[in-house]
Amino acid sequence: MPQNIPPSNTDKFIGRSRELERLHQQLQRNNEVVIAAVEGMGGVGKTELAIQHSLLHLQLHTYPGGICWLRAREEDIGLQIIQFARTDLGLQPPEDLELPERVRWCWQHWQHKGDTLVVVDDVKDYSLIKPLLPPQPSQFKVLITTRLKLDLAGSLFLEVLQEDDALLLLTQLVGEQKVTQESIKAKELVQRLGYLPLALQLVGRYVKKRKISLTEMLRRLEEKGLRHPSLEVKENDPTWTLDIKRGVAAAFELSWSELSESAQQLGCLLSLFALAGIPWLLVERAAADLDAEELEDARVELENLHLLTGEDTYVLHQLIREFLRDKQKNLASGDEHKSSFCQAMVEVAKEIPQTPNLNEITALTPAIPHLAEVAQNLIDAVSDENLPWVFTGLGRFYEGQGLYALAQPWLEQCVSVVQSRLGEEHPDVAASYNNLALLYYFQGRYTNAEPLYIKALELRQRLLGEEHPDVANSYNNLAELYRSQGRYTEAEPLYINALELRLRLLGEEHPDIALSYNNLALLYYSQGRYTDAEPLLIKALELRLRLLGQEHPDVAASYNNLAALYDSQGRYTEAEPLYIKALELRQRLLGDEHPSVATSYNNLATLYKSLGRYTEAEPLYIKALEIAERSLGVNHPNTITFRKNLQLLRDNRQSYNSEHFDKLSASQ
Repeated sequence: MPQNIPPSNTDKFIGRSRELERLHQQLQRNNEVVIAAVEGMGGVGKTELAIQHSLLHLQLHTYPGGICWLRAREEDIGLQIIQFARTDLGLQPPEDLELPERVRWCWQHWQHKGDTLVVVDDVKDYSLIKPLLPPQPSQFKVLITTRLKLDLAGSLFLEVLQEDDALLLLTQLVGEQKVTQESIKAKELVQRLGYLPLALQLVGRYVKKRKISLTEMLRRLEEKGLRHPSLEVKENDPTWTLDIKRGVAAAFELSWSELSESAQQLGCLLSLFALAGIPWLLVERAAADLDAEELEDARVELENLHLLTGEDTYVLHQLIREFLRDKQKNLASGDEHKSSFCQAMVEVAKEIPQTPNLNEITALTPAIPHLAEVAQNLIDAVSDENLPWVFTGLGRFYEGQGLYALAQPWLEQCVSVVQSRLGEEHPDVAASYNNLALLYYFQGRYTNAEPLYIKALELRQRLLGEEHPDVANSYNNLAELYRSQGRYTEAEPLYINALELRLRLLGEEHPDIALSYNNLALLYYSQGRYTDAEPLLIKALELRLRLLGQEHPDVAASYNNLAALYDSQGRYTEAEPLYIKALELRQRLLGDEHPSVATSYNNLATLYKSLGRYTEAEPLYIKALEIAERSLGVNHPNTITFRKNLQLLRDNRQSYNSEHFDKLSASQ
């Protein structure tokens, strides 16, 4: 059987059995020319799949007419067809014909022994090869490998390996003992290489030849990335006995060279995003100065070469992202890319509300990894004015969900970064102290919160003067801390200062006024001054309904707090519907795992206990405790309260004086 199949790149072909079967089915589906195009990014193993298909069916004699392998990137395939006809079939095409006619003559005079496979490897322009393909109908099956997105009926998109297959390939290359001994590092390594077969082949052979550990290989990759020698193939390198002709970066370079300048620019911009799904709306915000259609054209180019995949939300393979980042560093417009990307993410951060509801969380979640990327790696490209917003946005996103442990590192980093860049005497430093203190307060870490609140207040008074809304916020927050500690005489003048200052600066119709009414009422409640507390709670509720609407977490807090007051006065029939409204609103807005939902369960359970409805109270206490333990931790003050309440119920003792109120305060 005449054939010129190139040597395989692997001793054992792993993880592609399904693709081999699908490819065979596509090539056998009818008697006409069947073009089965294997598409995918560079290094994913398109050529190797075609080689393995060819070798398998060489053994099975599926193609008695021969297997003709054509390299589309290296030279004119018409000349290769003629050369194969001469050397492998013994044909003598007439010299007086033009090249297309000589190719057609070869197809017409091909040996008629049965099906023939023609493989056209690494096609970069389908329109150039199409006129040279065999005529229809005929004995020929045509298999094309390409980086292009051809959208042919027989196209087969080749993805990276599954993790198990990637580990199996690594095991084959470096040995089972090494992978077993360093199983965790083996998983990290295949993940670091993005499960890309070419990268796994190169790195696996490097590890075996150098006799190094997988841990050391990971360290070297982190240090040098795609520039590490393990991912390169030097010309005429005697190390390589198989037909691997180029390294990972060189494979990607072939695709890069075929992109227009605008597509290259877009690729570099995309490389600044985190290694996560990239919503196209975010890309449009980061490239707001570009024409929308031009931006779409550039995206289509990247998609056509399989450098970018997705629909509305797009993904870059991590090694392609690394390759594009190296390119981005050398672009004249690189700093401009960083600036526009960071500005777009700052705008997202500013849109994150103090307490995001479930719909807002769903909408914001895809952007959060990219905001974190700015905070971790691109903060130097953020202006001084916008510096705090990057961290504050991340803090709000997690803190508003009650995910305090996830918010903490961002708010702590905010303090250090803002201090380092802006110096100690700056209003943004005061704001970063305040926000971190508020987080500690929510965590029940009152001794950590107090010095930060005091520093924030003193700094704001010194820099902004007494007549400023931020000073009012500091009064309010410090007062709320003191109230939670039972330091009522210290809290009251601060609450009153905050309220009077806000009324003077903001007027009556402002959410912060409602907050001051609410918090002063909490103080009066804690002191047993119920008649002073009630009108303030009612005013806070009415103001919030008017300014924020019915569907807002602060409205739920007002329902809860007014219900708690009625509960403490024995006005149970008035308290119950308010507790239920607060619970339902919180579940709808914040989700079942939010600490405020736990508070609502606890408070409703306490009401039922007061009414002697113990069978209704117990499951609510249990729910409150479970949520609090998961979200706040076992030693948080609220968790301790809920645990005591449940135990007291079970012990059938006197009702424990539970803390009913949410600890709400404004962050600035």
